[in-house]
Amino acid sequence: MTVVQKEKNIMNIILEFGEDEAKDAEIALNGWKWKLAMWDLDQALRSTVKHGVSILNKNQEATSEEVNVADKIRDEIREILNGYSLNLED
Repeated sequence: MTVVQKEKNIMNIILEFGEDEAKDAEIALNGWKWKLAMWDLDQALRSTVKHGVSILNKNQEATSEEVNVADKIRDEIREILNGYSLNLED
């Protein structure tokens, strides 16, 4: 990876992959999709924790156990992301 700063506050990043590294290039380019997918999952769990919407059936109220599990899963997601120096808020 090459980082080139052309102008003030503008940065270009050049990723170079060999012909046999197409899958690696695709993974690198799809990172933002992974973040959005994690955001969507977190928001679904948040809806259960904050508003009591069941994950199992959106038309029903979540049980207290479901709310507790959703809250713990949200914590676990943040702990895992933190381990990779990632977060959902940026």
